[in-house]
Amino acid sequence: MKVLEERIRQEGLILSETVLKVDSFLNHQVDTELALQIGQEFKAIFGDQPITKVLTVEASGIQFAMAAGIALGVPFIYAKKKKAVTLSEAVYSAPVHSFTRQEDYLISISQKYLGPGDNVLIVDDFLATGAALVGLCDIVEESGAQLMGVGCVIEKSFQEGRSLLEQRGIPVHALARIASMSPGEVHFIDNPGTGSARAEELIKESAGC
Repeated sequence: MKVLEERIRQEGLILSETVLKVDSFLNHQVDTELALQIGQEFKAIFGDQPITKVLTVEASGIQFAMAAGIALGVPFIYAKKKKAVTLSEAVYSAPVHSFTRQEDYLISISQKYLGPGDNVLIVDDFLATGAALVGLCDIVEESGAQLMGVGCVIEKSFQEGRSLLEQRGIPVHALARIASMSPGEVHFIDNPGTGSARAEELIKESAGC
């Protein structure tokens, strides 16, 4: 998704070889038009699947799961990181370790909203270590629903998240795949089907940081 790559180049702040801040347009202040375009992109990728629910985890994936749900015409659900007092019914749950916050937490979803009749698309903002997404996959499996695939806005391809999901036979699609980065530059991997002559070509551009 070239428009997303350009925004990362122009506005992304690369703090280290593993830390990218995109809070000016994706996950603190949100460019709503871009978020809706991202939803349409996920529809273009997964729209031929009989998806009945879009699933994410709070909080940064919510806007993209909602945009995908709007585009696909289905509800979206977000897993809660802390069980609310009002969430008194039976839940599916899974432990997750946050790479960003360096803490462990339990995500949960009410069993009323996910079950064997559902075909689920998981959507999140980042794919890095894959911990949150693996937790969501475990919840889908526990519920008896069918997992149709995982869609991520940005993937740090140099981390292990994709391989953890693909080892489980889960289709993974990321809209912007970062091969490597450091303060001042970012290398993207072109996704197959983007019209590039070489799908794995690295594109080196100056990053706006």
